[in-house]
Amino acid sequence: MNETAALVIGATGGIGKAIVAELEADGHYDQIIALSRRSNPRIDLLDEATIAETADWVEKQDLRIELVLDATGALTLGDKKPEKSLRELEPQALAKSYAINAIGPALLMKHFLPLLPRDGKSVFATLSARVGSISDNKLGGWYSYRASKAALNQLVKTAATELARRKPDAICVALHPGTVRTPLTEGFAKSGLEVQQAELAALRLLSVVDSLTPKHSGGFFDHLGKPVGW
Repeated sequence: MNETAALVIGATGGIGKAIVAELEADGHYDQIIALSRRSNPRIDLLDEATIAETADWVEKQDLRIELVLDATGALTLGDKKPEKSLRELEPQALAKSYAINAIGPALLMKHFLPLLPRDGKSVFATLSARVGSISDNKLGGWYSYRASKAALNQLVKTAATELARRKPDAICVALHPGTVRTPLTEGFAKSGLEVQQAELAALRLLSVVDSLTPKHSGGFFDHLGKPVGW
């Protein structure tokens, strides 16, 4: 039997690094492969060739890929902070947010979903955000980030529908990690909001992954396993 493996993409970020550490400590998988722009092979969400080349490298390792966890994403883009009003919206920032938060993860699905085994449980999970929920949007603002994460949710739902036809035991979901204390959220946590350490967020997210079944594929869940509205 092939060795089992879990892939973590975005493994140098706050949440990604904590997920890698938890997976290594847990010992459930034979191999943990941590991927990022600085890994070898490397993955750059803005360069599909690196995604395709890394997926090809992973396939050649002859592993049983049971988990692919995409921990990438960007809230701020250089000196561009989330928009407070429509007049702050800039097409370049909007396009870059889509490139990183929606198109990049879609390309990961394109190249890594085919690596999931044909039978037995396997999971592709990508980190979305509750602010990407259209039905939950009561405050407005954050146009680029909200819209890009809403787009990601639709891409996950669509990919999961196709995946089910070929690999009925495989699962493709979006996960909301909650507010995690990382450089990405620095200065954006609201008063009274639970801010988790990355280690706790990693534990919670992996617990949700463990609880998923094929009936959950195409869904959007928070770090406690509760469904998030579209």
